[in-house]
Amino acid sequence: MSTNAARARQAGVTLVEMIMFMVIISIALAGILQIMRFTTANSADPLRRKQALMIAEALLEEVRQAGLTYCDPSSDNADTAANTAACTVKENWGNEVAGAMRPYDNVNDYVSASATPVAAFNGGGAGLLDALGRPMDLAGYSATVSIAPDKLGDIAAGTGADSDALRIRIVVAYDGSDTPVTLDGYRARYAPTQRPE
Repeated sequence: MSTNAARARQAGVTLVEMIMFMVIISIALAGILQIMRFTTANSADPLRRKQALMIAEALLEEVRQAGLTYCDPSSDNADTAANTAACTVKENWGNEVAGAMRPYDNVNDYVSASATPVAAFNGGGAGLLDALGRPMDLAGYSATVSIAPDKLGDIAAGTGADSDALRIRIVVAYDGSDTPVTLDGYRARYAPTQRPE
């Protein structure tokens, strides 16, 4: 009978074992809840980042499709000038036509100076604007563009509006992110007098 009594005493769980079990489960549960809280709080971030990337790609494409000519289209010798010095109306940084709307006729019309970020796509309180000047209805996004002469393959880095290669940088920032989306693209002067249709 003493063997049966000893077995009966060992069949249950002691109070110390039960407390240790509860402590281990509590720690594991706290870790799982922290991971779930972090995942839930950041679940919208990949969607907003992807939206920022799509905005940056569209804006970069808009700028790259603009002409890269020596003369402003209003110049009487725009189709024959071989550099900006030969133009009657030179193409330079900034838009030559006051109040002109996007899309501009030349790449360097989007910025007021070389390598200076400009919010050319923002409509003030309206947020980002599309190429026709309509609000994009994308709250919390902002975009800047900077354009600078740069070396591209065999094309040397020029200076000013006479440069034959330009680096275009689009930066799209959005609420809730410390790292904006940045895209770089290049535009080469392959036909100096060719303007967009």
